[in-house]
Amino acid sequence: MKILITGATSGIGESLALLYAKEHQVYACGRNAEALQRLGEHESITPLCFDVTDLAQITEATAEIDDLDIVVLNAGVCEYIDDARHFDSALFERVIRGNLLSLGYCLEALLSKIKSGGQLAIVSSSVTYLPITRSEAYGAAKAGATYLARTLAVDLPDIDVSVVHPGFVHTPLTAKNDFAMPMAISSEDAAKRIVRGLHKRQAEIHFPKRFTLILKALRALPTSLWLRIAKGMVR
Repeated sequence: MKILITGATSGIGESLALLYAKEHQVYACGRNAEALQRLGEHESITPLCFDVTDLAQITEATAEIDDLDIVVLNAGVCEYIDDARHFDSALFERVIRGNLLSLGYCLEALLSKIKSGGQLAIVSSSVTYLPITRSEAYGAAKAGATYLARTLAVDLPDIDVSVVHPGFVHTPLTAKNDFAMPMAISSEDAAKRIVRGLHKRQAEIHFPKRFTLILKALRALPTSLWLRIAKGMVR
């Protein structure tokens, strides 16, 4: 199989690339040229350097690629709104561009390259299950990613679309978090769960279930009750 993964230079994307490369041809995409060079030392990994927020770069870097079996749109960024009263629109724009608009650019460049019967996976987040403190930008972007994946699943009859909702995963990105990450798992564990879910062609892949099922249960609470709980989390 031929698999293309964005955000493959660290975290979940890198672990996915290395895992798939054991048996398949992988196109590992990212902006970090040094990390891509290391990945390119693997015989079955072809590194592609581009910025997912630049359509021209994506189109040029992937021009010679076709007949992809799986595309995993994993690249993303995370920043938090620390003072909602003094809303940071520049931060909001960066997060929306990096997590949502980037998907549109990748889809324009890559959807036609997925073979009939192939698969598309969009990595969202379990933050979409519930509104939580400081997540105005990140949560809005990931909620958009989830809705995008689910509508594509309706409108792409010859491609199976999966949306991935990870809980906390230890990555260089989450290492910057200044709060506890309950039930966090390694990026290698996350990659294995995604691969299993894609093999089963699951419409939603969420993990670890001991965490995501709690969030799904809390989502059933009346909005007013959840707001009281969530406001208690504000620092």
